[in-house]
Amino acid sequence: MTETTPPRVFENVPSPFCGLASDDLKIAVDGLHVQVLENGDPITVAGFEAPLGDATPRVGGQPAALERAVARAAELLAEARLPVFSGFGTDVDDTRAALALIDRCRGVFDQLRAEGSVRNLLALADSGWMATTLGELKNRVDLLVAFGTDIEAQFPRFFERFVWNGEALFGGATSQREVVIIGPAPAGRAATAPDGRPPRVLPCPPEHLPEVAATLAALARGAELRAEQAGGIPIGELRDLVERLRRASYGVVTWAAGQLNFPHAELAIQQLCRLVVALNRETRCSVLPLGGQDGDRTASQVAAWISGYPTRVSYARGYPEYDPYHNATARLLAAGEADALVWVSSLSLAPPPSSEVPTIVIGRSGMRFEREPEVFIPVGVPGIDFTGHMYRCDNVVALPLYALREAGLPRASAVLRAIEAALEAGT
Repeated sequence: MTETTPPRVFENVPSPFCGLASDDLKIAVDGLHVQVLENGDPITVAGFEAPLGDATPRVGGQPAALERAVARAAELLAEARLPVFSGFGTDVDDTRAALALIDRCRGVFDQLRAEGSVRNLLALADSGWMATTLGELKNRVDLLVAFGTDIEAQFPRFFERFVWNGEALFGGATSQREVVIIGPAPAGRAATAPDGRPPRVLPCPPEHLPEVAATLAALARGAELRAEQAGGIPIGELRDLVERLRRASYGVVTWAAGQLNFPHAELAIQQLCRLVVALNRETRCSVLPLGGQDGDRTASQVAAWISGYPTRVSYARGYPEYDPYHNATARLLAAGEADALVWVSSLSLAPPPSSEVPTIVIGRSGMRFEREPEVFIPVGVPGIDFTGHMYRCDNVVALPLYALREAGLPRASAVLRAIEAALEAGT
């Protein structure tokens, strides 16, 4: 498809941007212009409708042929002792190509949103959890507890698609489901039931959420507490919530770890997991960690297949080593340990951090920078410009992505493989 191609309308298009991988979008493509016609939301619309930027690579801020940009990127990586690769709003193929290059040049794999993922991973690795999927939630939940998270802020269609859905596989009136929110009240009305019932909100400042999580876990284990409140919430209300979860046929406790931005949030997550374990002695209850915007859950899935670890993996010793603290991009750059930054982001327009080290960006066309990178290679978007695959936030469903237009941009995976080939040729 080119600028002169007649307009086309695509039905049932999956979104690679929202984490829920909504697959019911109706999208019009007119030349290079993309418009979401139906079932869009602020995140999905912004992802699909972002205008194209310059399609020409740049080296040192000056236009350059793709071959020259690839060669310069290979030169920088050949000179680097410890390059760090981050960003990773990518699909499966882009991530696989990036990990091969990271292995080749003994670099470090990190992600833009790794901090939230690490909070979940620390809890999972230490004590495990009993987790559910979006499909199970959609068909079974009767009580949903959102902890410290305004779900609709990051997942605008979550309630529409998975809570207030009209039908469920196993019957029951989905409109009668209950929603409880611990923390700030939601900004919108998506959590309000179809019959007008608002969610029950238990207000709590973010810094007191760990106290509330620990209290819920203790109450579920049958502990007698002398305190009158936890985090500003009366103990009686928290005890009532635990009893409601115990009476529920299928309760779900959910959170978005990226919104739990307080010290040692992983310990609060661990307490929520202990709450669910205790409840499962008498009923069915599960956790559902949310996340995965712009393909970041996809990148961690691919990293886990290839290295055995989902994020923050170093190949500096010639084999994968996982360290959620030492392999963080910000720490490596601040400490002067990383001497090159490679930013790979074919889905997201989020730019790399400004850094003194040479920076290579293999990023979505239209990306803007605080500081011009040494090499910028604009690439097309999986799900708009190319076919691909991505995982939704519960890690169990891989959705195909479709090509909707032809913008003349290269795939990130092709660019990454070309850089790897240039490194091989130079050895």
